[in-house]
Amino acid sequence: MGLLKFWPKTHSPKEVMFLNELEEILDVIEPAEFVKVQEPLFRQLAKCVSSPHFQVAERALYYWNNEYIMSLISDNAAKILPIMFPALYKNSKSHWNKTIHGLIYNALKLFMEMNQKLFDDCTQHYKAEKQKEKYKLKERDEVWMKIEDLARQNPQVGGICKRYHSNQSQSIWAVERR
Repeated sequence: MGLLKFWPKTHSPKEVMFLNELEEILDVIEPAEFVKVQEPLFRQLAKCVSSPHFQVAERALYYWNNEYIMSLISDNAAKILPIMFPALYKNSKSHWNKTIHGLIYNALKLFMEMNQKLFDDCTQHYKAEKQKEKYKLKERDEVWMKIEDLARQNPQVGGICKRYHSNQSQSIWAVERR
């Protein structure tokens, strides 16, 4: 689907227009053609669902109100749900707009009703990936602490290494010169 190459990434009103046009195309697409474009299409829809601009997220989530698109999604849920699940789950917890929360819960509910086992598998996979991310962050922090300790022990360093913490548990390092 060549249309995805020209997706407007920085202009939300155009993105909403693209979503409208794309729905018009999907309303007449043959199932065999849909299968060819489903993965890049739903990767883009996942980005739209994650958009902080509520109209973009809302318009993307309205696809779940279209019966024909839902039949295409249902027939191809094994490919589509793993693409959409992380964006839907994350934004069900973090999107600032309450309307978006309701639309996301509706989409998640529809996916759950389509295939409970696949939904559970995606949930477990998502949680496992989040645990891996936490573990990697912890490991990285530990490595930086070791580097800091080594820097403090080095008499040739002409400064003091300070560690500043931000609210997101990321560290910022600075060296003060004496």
